[in-house]
Amino acid sequence: MINKFFFLMLLAELIASTSQVLLKKSAEKNYPNIIREYLNALVIGGYSLLVLSMVISIFCYDGLGYMGVVVMEPVGYIIVMIMSRLFFGEKVSRRKLLGVALILSGIVIFNVLG
Repeated sequence: MINKFFFLMLLAELIASTSQVLLKKSAEKNYPNIIREYLNALVIGGYSLLVLSMVISIFCYDGLGYMGVVVMEPVGYIIVMIMSRLFFGEKVSRRKLLGVALILSGIVIFNVLG
C-alpha cells in the first residue's frame, strides 16, 4: 500500500505541521492591535499552508482510500513533536516517545495487514 499517495500524504502532514509551527510563533508575539494579531505574515502563511495540506490530503483519497488517509493523519503529531523540539526547545518525554511508537506501530500494522 506504499505508493506515491503515501508519500504525498507525508508531504501534506509535513506542510500541516509547518503551518502549526508558524501559528504558534505568531501566538508568542505581542501585536499593537487585534487586526495585526490576525493579519500578519505568520498567520496568513500558516493558514495558507493548512489549505494546501488539505487539498493534498483530499487528492490522496484517490490512492489511499478513506482508511489509508485517516491512518496517516497521526504522523502530523510526530512531526509537530519533532519541530517543537527544534524550534521551541520543548522536551520530549518518555510518554511522547511511547505515543510515537504506538502511532508508528499502528501505521505499520495497517499497511501490513490492510
